[in-house]
Amino acid sequence: LRDALFIGWRDVRNMLRARETIAWVFVMPIVFFYFIGTVTAGFGGSGGGLGRQRLLLERGDDAGFLADEVELRLDAAGFDLVRPADLGEDAAPSRRLSVPAGFTADALAGRQATLELRLDRGELGAQYDEVRVRRAAYTVLADLVAAGETTAAVDAAAVADLRTRERTLSLDVRAAGERQRVPTGYEQTIPGTLVMFVLLVMTTSGAVLLVVERRQGLLRRLAHAPISRGSVVLGKWGGKLALGVVQIAFGMLVGTVVFGMDWGDNLGAVLLVLLAYGAMMASLGLLLGCVARTEGQAVGIGVLSANVLAALGGCWWPIEVTPDFLQRVADFLPTGWAMDALHRLVSFGQGPAAVAPHVLGMTAAAAVLGIAAARAFRYE
Repeated sequence: LRDALFIGWRDVRNMLRARETIAWVFVMPIVFFYFIGTVTAGFGGSGGGLGRQRLLLERGDDAGFLADEVELRLDAAGFDLVRPADLGEDAAPSRRLSVPAGFTADALAGRQATLELRLDRGELGAQYDEVRVRRAAYTVLADLVAAGETTAAVDAAAVADLRTRERTLSLDVRAAGERQRVPTGYEQTIPGTLVMFVLLVMTTSGAVLLVVERRQGLLRRLAHAPISRGSVVLGKWGGKLALGVVQIAFGMLVGTVVFGMDWGDNLGAVLLVLLAYGAMMASLGLLLGCVARTEGQAVGIGVLSANVLAALGGCWWPIEVTPDFLQRVADFLPTGWAMDALHRLVSFGQGPAAVAPHVLGMTAAAAVLGIAAARAFRYE
């Protein structure tokens, strides 16, 4: 064990001295946290909601009190209303609602009054935003009709009274089972980036170091040292696991302090999931280093597998937004196991018992891959 600890310590020091490893362990994850998390935060922040959106509101002349009512409903629906005069140097929001001139007068006279909504349907959450705007308009229309049934002259006070009056009927919505909210924003990006980059670093830097040592004859020198083969293999695995632990700890620290990531009420279970995943990836990196013939071969396989497994396992986007058959595919992938376990703990509020099968499965996979790597290990 002492020999294995010595080899592992030397390996992790050597890997952390490489500029490529420093970049992919400490720099690139932060870049991914910021850019991907910022883009998807428009659809949902770290809190998991769909978030408030900026909506440019263009009101025609004499739009009247019904336009005021629409604004109140839009604000309640989660929109931050922006006027054209308030833009200044700021870019106009991609969502824009136009209220025609004489909107209230036309509606009260029974003439058609049309609200025009313009948005980029390619953006995340665009369809949901359209539903929210329609709801704001339809509730104003419903109150207008109801006010017309109870008073002879419909005015601002009558509509406002209906809006603030206690509803005769109410709808109580509760979750019948576990919450199925789609993780978004930093809540999706930070765990996904961690899972992807641990896989990437283990299958590139971790595997390449073993290939280089074999090519340069360093492993052959170890074969003549008074160190058992088992200690060498265990030390190589331990060094890669240590690098993964450093990467996970740094990513979680930055995610929490800089990006305000909330890891939920089961931080210990989250750490256990990530440790089991790191052990599995360390075994995978060791196996790749044992079977790869050249550095280029190890890097190529590592980069390709990291990108494919990250995409299919739900690291780049919530797996819940993909077709059902892709969600089933993720159930058989190591990245899918890790992401599902993390989302159960962080996003869905489940307890440690819910991720016990994930931890056991990843630990078993780490053992199987480690045994395969030990059998494939060679000094030259």
